[in-house]
Amino acid sequence: MTQELFLLICQLGTGLFWIITYILIIKKGFQDKKYGMPMVAICANISWEYIFAFMYPQSELQRILTLIWFILDIFIMLQFLLYGYKEYKKIIPIKIFYSSFFITLGVSFFTILAMMHEFDDMAGTYAAFSQNLVMSGLFIALFIQRGNLSGQSMGIAVCKMVGTAFAAVGFYMYFRTPLITIISLAILIYDWIYIVLIYRAYEKYAK
Repeated sequence: MTQELFLLICQLGTGLFWIITYILIIKKGFQDKKYGMPMVAICANISWEYIFAFMYPQSELQRILTLIWFILDIFIMLQFLLYGYKEYKKIIPIKIFYSSFFITLGVSFFTILAMMHEFDDMAGTYAAFSQNLVMSGLFIALFIQRGNLSGQSMGIAVCKMVGTAFAAVGFYMYFRTPLITIISLAILIYDWIYIVLIYRAYEKYAK
């Protein structure tokens, strides 16, 4: 297998499984009337996808995949804005809730741009892997916070891990750096922990 074909398979695998992940999050969110992705992860994802779909597009294939992710993340963001406040209305005023979201969105956007220039990484690789790691930890925190499967499912957990694995393997084989290698391993470990937590929750509710 040639390098180009291998990387294409990894790219398509990453794109497809993340698309499935987002669709499952949207579906479960509407079913449970809960948001399925934590605020910081939403803001980072939408920022990254906007930047690399419209401002710094890479290959035409990647631009299409990124645009699909961006559109799906718009729905995930709307679910957070629609359902999120209900979980926090006893803790913070509604103005603080929404202003916190848009402040985080702005901070995420400019942080990603800064990382691109700081690391001379106009493909956004370091930002993508870093925010993926943050997302993995936040999914675990969301599950612990809720203590149930609302807004979450095994399909979401598995597809996220598989999509990340395609990206991690592709970068490790041909573009490896010590930092991305460590981040990739950490993501996969946290994703596995998340899968175990979801599996145990299914077992608990099955009894």
